[in-house]
Amino acid sequence: MAKHRADPEKATVDYYKLNTKAINELISANVENSPEVTAKELKKYGGKPRLAVSQWIKALAVKIWFSGVICYFFLWGIGSYGINTLDLWVITAVALGFITDIATNNILRLIEKKPDENARYMMFTRKKRFVTLPLNIVYAFILMALDVMTYSIINRVVPLGVEPILFGVITTLWDMLLISFKHLFRRILDDAKAAQNKN
Repeated sequence: MAKHRADPEKATVDYYKLNTKAINELISANVENSPEVTAKELKKYGGKPRLAVSQWIKALAVKIWFSGVICYFFLWGIGSYGINTLDLWVITAVALGFITDIATNNILRLIEKKPDENARYMMFTRKKRFVTLPLNIVYAFILMALDVMTYSIINRVVPLGVEPILFGVITTLWDMLLISFKHLFRRILDDAKAAQNKN
């Protein structure tokens, strides 16, 4: 008995035949005519759960990292050429000011979820570089002076060399402390203005 051979043309036509009913149901789907889906079912298609990291942790990480990079390239890199210590600190302060204005603050703006959310982690929040760049350089000199003072105090107790991670942490702690003083001073001024307006 001869075997029945499928018609190749018919098979090709059936293969590419669209299920128009399913497509029409998909197009016309809305909240009213769609079946309810449980949260458990939705989790299957949600992918891996993301670890929520607070903005202040991200801000600290960015600040510590860039301060550490400055230490690595300038205090360690240029310092190996035997430059005078004072000159080295001055060069590092200028570099820290530039990097804060050009890189650190712009990355903080880039990772924020709401507009100006990370402005509270910056000493100078204006986006115009010609205004903030000189201010950030002057501010970096203050931070470097505080760093030198901190290392001097620590070295009286324990001999400790300058290295990127600790330098980044110390610089960032002083930075955040001074920024918190700025916010406190602004709050005091706002409260004084509000009290004056009431009178």
